[in-house]
Amino acid sequence: MRAALAVSLLLLGLAVDAAAAKARPAYGALAYHRASGSFGYAVDQPNDRAARVESLRQCAHPNCEVVLRFHSDCAALADGPKRQFAHKGSTRQEAETRALHACGAECRIVGWACTR
Repeated sequence: MRAALAVSLLLLGLAVDAAAAKARPAYGALAYHRASGSFGYAVDQPNDRAARVESLRQCAHPNCEVVLRFHSDCAALADGPKRQFAHKGSTRQEAETRALHACGAECRIVGWACTR
């Protein structure tokens, strides 16, 4: 009886840990400075502000701007001769495809990131 209770408590603890891991905040952001080509990203940050700050820090150019914020998703940034476009998707492939489609001909993926 004690062994069964111990196993039940152990399984309950594992289930709680798994649920907590899924519920963790997973904020992300992409930052970009088109003229210099500087790119920065942040993933799995505790909140939106932390994600924006980290992406700007990684971008490392004083004129970088956050071009997309996302949560529990993937994001990609496409750049071309006339414009840039960032888009979200449930996978890296989906985000890149959407960004390229929205950006138009002669665009290329500059960067991407996915949260948990």
